[in-house]
Amino acid sequence: MSEASEREWRFYLEDMLGFAEKVLSYTHGLDQKSFVSNPLVYDASLRNLELIGEAATHIPEKIRATYPEIPWRMLIATRNRLIHGYLGIDDDILWSIIQDDVPGLLRLLKDLKMHTQG
Repeated sequence: MSEASEREWRFYLEDMLGFAEKVLSYTHGLDQKSFVSNPLVYDASLRNLELIGEAATHIPEKIRATYPEIPWRMLIATRNRLIHGYLGIDDDILWSIIQDDVPGLLRLLKDLKMHTQG
């Protein structure tokens, strides 16, 4: 892996951190009903979840294999499911992702950043 491409994936990691932080910031203090009934927060959160998965596709396989505790495939699959919303987006599952998965993901991404800083 060249130095340029190694640096590049770190930018995607930074993006993932920012997107996860936005989701948590947008939904802070909300319950599921408030979240679903606020189209701006809903759409912004949905978009940032999509972007987490999109950025994950740019993390090299070597890095993904080294950090299997991060659910790379699930992030990408979730992105695909959300982008193609015509497949149906279940608000219960979406809220569960935001409440249960994103905080842990944020911690794992911060750990990855810490362990890979040059």
